[in-house]
Amino acid sequence: MRILRMSIVPVLVVLTAVPSFAAAEQRHAVAPAALAAAVVNHAAKQDADRESIRQALSRPEVVEIAARTGVDVVRVAAAAETLSGDDLERAAAAARQVNDSLVGGASSVVISTTTIIIALLVVILIIVAVD
Repeated sequence: MRILRMSIVPVLVVLTAVPSFAAAEQRHAVAPAALAAAVVNHAAKQDADRESIRQALSRPEVVEIAARTGVDVVRVAAAAETLSGDDLERAAAAARQVNDSLVGGASSVVISTTTIIIALLVVILIIVAVD
């Protein structure tokens, strides 16, 4: 009986360990390299969105309009750095409109550009106030 027990125990240990090794080698649903690339792309897009907002808020025309309307650009810029997700995308879209409308060093600000700038400032302030 003792010899039987001594020979069965190692066999049972091996049979128990084999399935766990097989399970450990299963393929992932998403390749780790693809997951890492997605994270890097997401971070790069957020950085680009924040840079668009920074560019728009640093334009002299935006600073001038913000001062006339009583909006603190420094506070808005600090709030913009905390945005993420849909809020960041909306603010960046408005900032890109401002940047595109003032591209090439346009020296005059038309009513539509002023409206876009004010909308950008208001969007950022509302988003921060809601959070």
